[in-house]
Amino acid sequence: MPKRKYKIDLAGQMAECEANYARLMQLLPNMAAVDQCRFAVEQPNGRSAHYCISVVERCKYTTMLELSQSLPVSEWAGAPDFSLRVYHDAKMAEVTAFQGRHRLQPRYEYPNQQMLHCDEKSQLNIFLGEWLSHCLAYGRVLERPSFS
Repeated sequence: MPKRKYKIDLAGQMAECEANYARLMQLLPNMAAVDQCRFAVEQPNGRSAHYCISVVERCKYTTMLELSQSLPVSEWAGAPDFSLRVYHDAKMAEVTAFQGRHRLQPRYEYPNQQMLHCDEKSQLNIFLGEWLSHCLAYGRVLERPSFS
């Protein structure tokens, strides 16, 4: 049976980016004036993970953010490290880098040398949405946002 080529679900990806924008705005509603926000998320093991959302760059219609975790929650799972571009005019937020991997392509041929999935960027945007939803559901502010 011939292998079907991966097709990008543009409408689905746009919907995920719009939902991520809404989630980010709940976590950092004063993004235009705030440089960073620190918060903790309670884990099932009773420990809490500490996260930071930092503004890297502001432009007229976009903001670049870094989302990072202070310490890994467990020995076997690394700490997530996202770079995001937030488009305020389109009300969308997308992952531009994850764990140091920059220039994410919308589609990859498979197999490839990095062993990335065909839909790696889409999966990262979905993961970001799940991560932000978890932070909204179980997080608490550690430090009030600092204004620029």
